[in-house]
Amino acid sequence: MKGIQYLTDEQGQRNAVVIDLKRYKDLWEDFQDALTAKIREKEPKISLEEVERQLRTQGKLIDKIQDTI
Repeated sequence: MKGIQYLTDEQGQRNAVVIDLKRYKDLWEDFQDALTAKIREKEPKISLEEVERQLRTQGKLIDKIQDTI
């Protein structure tokens, strides 16, 4: 396949791959996202509300101030 090279060990077994990111950038990003999700699937989950509460407590999130004109 053009733009993909396999690296092999002494026995000829494939053990790594080199991907042309100019050609396969979108495909690589999809693969990376799927791999990240797989790695993180066992991590504890928290609700959006809890994330917002934590960010507000840390001063990293503020509520929008609505203009009344």
